[in-house]
Amino acid sequence: MTDKQPNNPLHGITLEHAVNELVEHYGWDSLAEKIRLNCFKKDPSVKSSLKFLRKTPWARDKVEKLYISTFSKVSTSPNPWGKAK
Repeated sequence: MTDKQPNNPLHGITLEHAVNELVEHYGWDSLAEKIRLNCFKKDPSVKSSLKFLRKTPWARDKVEKLYISTFSKVSTSPNPWGKAK
């Protein structure tokens, strides 16, 4: 069995790394607006957020989806060369 997962954008990314990157990119206030979770709103910290997210699969899923949509290297533009004529 192989450890490679070419179609998994979260392969090799820990939950802690994802939370840290999102906080660095958005800040706690903006992150709390994007994902309405108390662990991001009231006295937020990475440690308390991780504790909650590890126990709550639906919340972790939201964080992972935001991480993918924010940092995905796949272009959403249909034309990779810029604007269409």
